[in-house]
Amino acid sequence: MSLQTLRLSWQVMTLKLRNPFRISYGVSTTRRAFWLRLADDAGWGEAAIPPYYGISDEAMIAFWQTIAQRIKSFPDDPTDIPAWIGDDGPAPARCALDLALHDRIGRLRGMPLYQLLNLPKPKPLTTAFTLSIDTPEEMARQATAVPNYPIIKLKLGAEGDVARVAAVRQARPDAILCVDANGGWQPDEAVALAQAILPYDLAFIEQPVPKDEIEAMGQVQAAVNVPVVADESVQTLANVEQLAAVGVQGINLKLMKLGGLAAALRVVDRAQELELRLMLGCMMESSIGITAMAHLAGLAEWLDLDAPLLIANDPFSGVQIDANGRLHLPDRPGIGVIKKHSTDFAD
Repeated sequence: MSLQTLRLSWQVMTLKLRNPFRISYGVSTTRRAFWLRLADDAGWGEAAIPPYYGISDEAMIAFWQTIAQRIKSFPDDPTDIPAWIGDDGPAPARCALDLALHDRIGRLRGMPLYQLLNLPKPKPLTTAFTLSIDTPEEMARQATAVPNYPIIKLKLGAEGDVARVAAVRQARPDAILCVDANGGWQPDEAVALAQAILPYDLAFIEQPVPKDEIEAMGQVQAAVNVPVVADESVQTLANVEQLAAVGVQGINLKLMKLGGLAAALRVVDRAQELELRLMLGCMMESSIGITAMAHLAGLAEWLDLDAPLLIANDPFSGVQIDANGRLHLPDRPGIGVIKKHSTDFAD
């Protein structure tokens, strides 16, 4: 599906996963995303959001159609982008436009995104590699299949979580392990489960309870001696304030749920003031979204930007992940992504 206006076009991409991806919300073999393009390919953006966020394709398309009807010119300075886009519309739809506008300005100025935003140049940093929920034996097997990846993130949120962590730790005693329940633990069980997996030497516990259970997030944090990192609970700047108030130690930033680079950088500024620890994360996104986020890597303690390793038909080439899980930015202006010669956009 491709829809076009004079100044803006968008196209659905069906991203095919290398393996079925199971988290607490369900199992996926594909994910849908949108490739957003400014006229004459002046800038590219992406919108990608999992179904469990409850944001429809129709709502995103309606937002872009509304924007397209009022376009007379594009902003030429990054500081003008937030006001130009506005605060209405679904966050991933705003994100796609935000990325495309930043990409355009970076290309025009011949500057990579991090330089355009006055950010530190990212050094090659290591991303976590994610294992989706499976049997303990299968997760252990998958962990041993990537011996050069030093950071392993385990998806939890189903019966048998303690056994999963134990099996992977036994299989990879060398690895830095972190876990992500995607809100799959209920508040009345979360503290006990968190304490039960602590002996397996974890770097952090991500989103142990449902996103609206802010008080319960704080209760889990008070009960463990590793950071609790909020993910689904962080969708607005106000959420950051709420999480800090209950003692949560870290947040996972994702461009798609926050509305783009400008919104994410506002959250970064406030999180640093509150002394929250930062992780940069992603949805199942193509290299457009992943590369854009990688330009912010100099601001964060943890990276979870492994979507290019999990997607079989990424239509684009951008940030590269080496055999040891380190990210390397392309030396190109703007976001720095190019289209591959052969792509499969099957919908």
